Amino acid sequence: MAKSAKAPKKTIQPGEVVLLSGGNPQIAKGYGDAPVQAYIAATPGWKGEVVRRLDALIVQAAPGVRKAVKWNSPFYGMEEQHWFLSFHCMTRYVKVAFFRGAELDPLPPGTSKQKDVRYLDIHENKPFHEAQFADWVRQASRLPGEKM
Repeated sequence: MAKSAKAPKKTIQPGEVVLLSGGNPQIAKGYGDAPVQAYIAATPGWKGEVVRRLDALIVQAAPGVRKAVKWNSPFYGMEEQHWFLSFHCMTRYVKVAFFRGAELDPLPPGTSKQKDVRYLDIHENKPFHEAQFADWVRQASRLPGEKM
């Protein structure tokens, strides 16, 4: 029996973006605005427009917000290593996680197996309510963040 030849491993070129399942960009872990902006720049199509807008709304609603990319997702917090929000690109939507979302009023619509976490799923061609999102960000930024 002949051994089957393995497909050659694809070499990633400098500056090349790798998209994970669902179209989420693979971005190296890092702290500050630069890795978050790299994530945003690497997010394709309509999702790129959504995450760009989310970042702008978060910065506006929570002046002084800290940023990081962890687990291939942007994180936002007010204290060192304490986070109140993250988002991630899924196949058909962008999922925003409010880590203490159960304390927000009104509650973000998506439930979680974790009692404190609530989600907002943003789909293509279904605009989200930006003023409500900004209000949730203001509320969440005043709560103790999750250490991760």
